[in-house]
Amino acid sequence: MTVRAILNSKGHEILGVEPNAKLSTAIKLLAERRIGAVLVMKDQQHMEGILSERDIVRVLGERGASVLDEPVSAVMTRKVVTCREADTVSTIMEVMTTGKFRHLPVVENDIVVGLISIGDVVKSRVQEFEREQEALHEYIKTA
Repeated sequence: MTVRAILNSKGHEILGVEPNAKLSTAIKLLAERRIGAVLVMKDQQHMEGILSERDIVRVLGERGASVLDEPVSAVMTRKVVTCREADTVSTIMEVMTTGKFRHLPVVENDIVVGLISIGDVVKSRVQEFEREQEALHEYIKTA
């Protein structure tokens, strides 16, 4: 299974916030959408970074609640690891495990085309195993 298959199933919606948006605004977006990360996009085209729940907890622990009025660009992760649509699920699982992160932007020709979470990966693997199990049951029934 590939990243493309996951995106085709879940959709290609990309949520982004501007780098100069207040951290409190980004937190509201994460809470409203019940998501764990958002891309930091300049003009909704160029990815500047990613803001995750871990980034928020880390900076709150270091600097306190006053950081909520700071821009997202002061808190975000700037070095973003990405993947491509043709990458396999096993490849991105290894990348996510090694890097200890749960969200991976999907980039094709320097354009962000989606965002994959570890939850998306687990869901796709479970569905794949269920399909295999069902096929085996059908095979046994007809043998």
